[in-house]
Amino acid sequence: MRLKQNFTFFYFICVDNKKVGAIRIIDYKEKYKNKRISPIFILPEYRNKGIAQSAIKICEEIHGNNNWELSTILQEKGNCYLYEKLGYHSTGKTQVINDRLTLIFYEK
Repeated sequence: MRLKQNFTFFYFICVDNKKVGAIRIIDYKEKYKNKRISPIFILPEYRNKGIAQSAIKICEEIHGNNNWELSTILQEKGNCYLYEKLGYHSTGKTQVINDRLTLIFYEK
C-alpha cells in the first residue's frame, strides 16, 4: 500500500490555509537513486498561478536538488512547460497508453 511505504512522502499544497492540491514524492534516501514526483495536482481554480512551481521547488529543497525524474502526459502542454521551466529535460522516452494519451519522461 502506497500510504505506508517509508520512501513515499505526501504533501498538501495550501494557499491561505486552504488545501488546493497535493504532491507525492518518492525518495529512497539513497545517494544515487532518483527521486520521483508522482503525481502532483492542483485544483482547477488555482492553476496557472505559480502554485505547482512553488510546491515543486519546496519539495526539491526538502529532498535535495539533484537526481529527479517524472512522467507526464505529452498532450498536456502546460504540464510539459511547467517541468521544462523548472529545469527538467525530456529523456526522449515516451510511452503510448492509447491513441489520445502518451506519457513523456523527464529528469533533472
